[in-house]
Amino acid sequence: MTINYQIDAAYPEPNFDIAQLASVEMFSPRVDESVWFFTELLGMSVSGRDGDSVYLRAYEDWYHHSLKITHRREPGMGRTTWRSSSPQALGRRIDALATSGVAVNWREGDLGQGPTVDFTSPSGHSHSILWEVDYFRASEDQASQLLSRPQKRPLKGVPVRRLDHVNHLVDDVTENRRFLQDTLGFRLRENIVVHGREAAAWMSVSPLVHEIANLADRTGQSANGQGGLHHLAFWYGFPQHLLDAADMFTDHGLTIDLGPGKHGATQAQFLYVFEPGGNRIELFGDTGYLIFDPAWKPLTWTEDNLDKSLIWYGSPLAREFTIFSDPVAG
Repeated sequence: MTINYQIDAAYPEPNFDIAQLASVEMFSPRVDESVWFFTELLGMSVSGRDGDSVYLRAYEDWYHHSLKITHRREPGMGRTTWRSSSPQALGRRIDALATSGVAVNWREGDLGQGPTVDFTSPSGHSHSILWEVDYFRASEDQASQLLSRPQKRPLKGVPVRRLDHVNHLVDDVTENRRFLQDTLGFRLRENIVVHGREAAAWMSVSPLVHEIANLADRTGQSANGQGGLHHLAFWYGFPQHLLDAADMFTDHGLTIDLGPGKHGATQAQFLYVFEPGGNRIELFGDTGYLIFDPAWKPLTWTEDNLDKSLIWYGSPLAREFTIFSDPVAG
């Protein structure tokens, strides 16, 4: 029997050349205080220092680091680094960027990272792709008996397990969403469209509901060619820890921006807090949901259900939450 199978152009062949979010650089005017926040309260470990930068990792991050904190006069976004799925995949993405007219620049990577190619998104955000990474090796006293965990669970703070995602403020959500889709192979998972204009987009290259989100920027940062940061997110995996963290942050005089609560979009159980350097940090209390469907159709929220997309349950959303990006915490 002969089977004639017609290719459906509505489902172009995806590429999986970008494997994951590897690390994020965050600017802080108070590096020592920011490091205190991430090590003493979130249980992360310092894995290296270089110049005015400090490198950190969570206890279930497998690489040398997932967070780089660099001194700047103002808080904000540095570089977002992605790992390719192979050396060949890295080459293909470089070709795709060049074909799209995007300038790329090779350099020696940061501590714990190999040769890296840098480029800039339409919103002015700095991105990098690499293949070679150094893997974390625990000392004998820190090695976990759980083989799937690179080190023992820290005994301080309410420790985060890994870097989860980054949320960029962009001047044009649709333009930046298409850039990530067309040049890097990201898949759109959910978005918000208000009165015909795309206001937010959640995207991933893995079954996670998102590794990057683009949020419409009302601060003007992206219009000036300086990509803004809405927040960085770290994963706990245990919703109860959000309550523990909220109590801990309050007792240490930190400003809780929102939560604990649950978003409709992504189903994330969340808590947002300002670290001492002034950056908004989200703590992800669970996985949200995972996507295994290769023909996934993006879910779109509109002005009819916008409130539920932002807050499924929990405290009402403050208007300022979507207006500013990096206010300096008092």
